[in-house]
Amino acid sequence: MGSQWSKDSVYKKAMKAGYRARAAYKLLEIQQRNDIIRPSDNVVDLGAAPGSWLQVLRDLTGGKVIGVDLNPIAPIGGVTTIVGDFTDPLVQERIREEAGGIVNIVVSDASPKLSGQKTYDQARAIGLGEDALAFACTLLKPGGNMVIKSFQGELFGELMAEAKKHFYSVRGYRTKASRKGSAETYIIAKNFKGRCDDAEGPV
Repeated sequence: MGSQWSKDSVYKKAMKAGYRARAAYKLLEIQQRNDIIRPSDNVVDLGAAPGSWLQVLRDLTGGKVIGVDLNPIAPIGGVTTIVGDFTDPLVQERIREEAGGIVNIVVSDASPKLSGQKTYDQARAIGLGEDALAFACTLLKPGGNMVIKSFQGELFGELMAEAKKHFYSVRGYRTKASRKGSAETYIIAKNFKGRCDDAEGPV
């Protein structure tokens, strides 16, 4: 899948700027347009490998920046990385400790490995988004913000509706850096209402 896209203009721009992936520009645009991250926020990046969002986050905040992924992430100065499953309560406890008990922002650019079967892939992506929302419900400080990647489709509205139960402001946002033809859409959720014990996943 990467061959026709690997050398596009956004990719080349990212490599020239020293970012690990083109996705860095998605987060930069999200921040510019939505003002998600404040200068002292502690931020957790779910599914963070290879680390381009962590690179951006390190420049946006002087708070703690923590990346979690099933795969190891090459070191980034000033960033804590954890290898593990973010739905695991033990991993969540370690994140809480690393953040000093305060998580202001949760972001996720994670997506499942795509099979090419649209309905199946979208359902798996929504499931991953539900896991990220449950994580935010578990660790996010009231008033905090969340950004998660999802994909447009019949289940997208359900995930948006679930997010609206727990955040005062929720919107969908498509970045200019997303590949043409992609159904990729980010859910921008601001001002967390507080712990939501009814969310799916560990609480």
